[in-house]
Amino acid sequence: MEFKGTFSRRSAAKSILTAGAAGLAVASLGEAQQPHMQKALTALQNAATQLNAAEPDKAGHRAKALQLVNEAISQVHEGIAAGAK
Repeated sequence: MEFKGTFSRRSAAKSILTAGAAGLAVASLGEAQQPHMQKALTALQNAATQLNAAEPDKAGHRAKALQLVNEAISQVHEGIAAGAK
């Protein structure tokens, strides 16, 4: 299974694990104060899981969607952190 570009399943898995670990840490700080952001984060993490489980041959669109979802996860983390200040 080969992806076009530089995004691989291994880097996707690392991103998801990192996002998940950071999500747990941030969730304890901001969940009660930012329930909508926390729900958005959970939805994005679920989307990333589903994209990872999908067949890879989608003319690069699945990989690009996964990249964008991971970027969105990072933005939500940053938003939660900014809102906690």
